[in-house]
Amino acid sequence: MSDESAEPVGDEEIVEPPLTDELDLHTFRPNEIGSLLPEYFRECRRRGWLRVRVVHGKGTGALREGVHRLLDRLPEVTGYRPGDETSGGWGATWVSLREWGSLEEDRA
Repeated sequence: MSDESAEPVGDEEIVEPPLTDELDLHTFRPNEIGSLLPEYFRECRRRGWLRVRVVHGKGTGALREGVHRLLDRLPEVTGYRPGDETSGGWGATWVSLREWGSLEEDRA
């Protein structure tokens, strides 16, 4: 479930990491998740991935709470639950998504 792409820039190529059904937020700042998650979910839905795992880490719980607040507001999210002991526990969240084409903005 991955897709690699490279885009030439001058004499160098920018290599984007492969997109998978898991997003690790450890390399992102909290203020980036508001745009990152909807874009990521959009692409997952386009690929037919309707159950994805978002890894936010355990830490103080602030990032997890921010992720959950955002999930509560996104129309493409049908539900979410914490990971279990084999999938990250409370350091990860499983997210269920609506099928592509089921939202008005999918058809725009």
